Amino acid sequence: MIGGYSRNCVDNIVHHWLYPEMGSLELGPVWLSLQLATVTVIVLLVVGTPLAWWLAYTRSRIKPGIEALIALPLVLPPTVLGFYLLILLGPAGPIGRFWVQLTDSSLTFSFSGLVIASVIYSFPFVVQPLQNSFQEVGQAPLEAAATLGAKPLDAFFSIASPMAVRGYITAIILGFTHTLGEFGVVLMVGGNIPGSTRVISIAIYEHVETLSYEQAHILSLGLLIFSFSVLLGVYIFNRRLPFNRI
Repeated sequence: MIGGYSRNCVDNIVHHWLYPEMGSLELGPVWLSLQLATVTVIVLLVVGTPLAWWLAYTRSRIKPGIEALIALPLVLPPTVLGFYLLILLGPAGPIGRFWVQLTDSSLTFSFSGLVIASVIYSFPFVVQPLQNSFQEVGQAPLEAAATLGAKPLDAFFSIASPMAVRGYITAIILGFTHTLGEFGVVLMVGGNIPGSTRVISIAIYEHVETLSYEQAHILSLGLLIFSFSVLLGVYIFNRRLPFNRI
């Protein structure tokens, strides 16, 4: 009985995810979550790479404070972080007021607001792996490149970045999967607007509230399988990828 139930669940997941037009499950939150996670990771890589590089090699006295600030989302309840982001991004907040004057639209309860909130909430999951990888690279390869006439930016892209590929892969996967599973921050900042802020975690919660356990189970198990698969792939890849020092 249990085995048959499990097979039916797997069949439903495959059916609904591969053939959405034939099923009753709403796939809008899935695609919206994938878009949100993709945009968030891209922004995090652009912003987090120079910050992680600076943290890896700086001797500034403010380094511990910056590291603690970056790590705050790891220990703060999502509702607390979401509440203060709601105030900052709201029409009466400093950031939200500027955005309204600039675009005549609100950041809260919008996809743009979700991106900002997701970037802040997933910041440590991208910055910390990159920082650790840059520290493993060390200064010796860059100093050797400098003696050969390489500019700092050229040395970063041609030497440091390829040697830190483990950190980049880990940061991308952790940032992406963590964004997919956001709930508290997303609910506080974005609410539950179909097609705009209704991501997969909110959809699961709503299905549970309305006692639609089959749809909630399909979404939850699909997300669980996806997250486990990508994390397993990262660990296998990192074990097979040698780290070469110069």
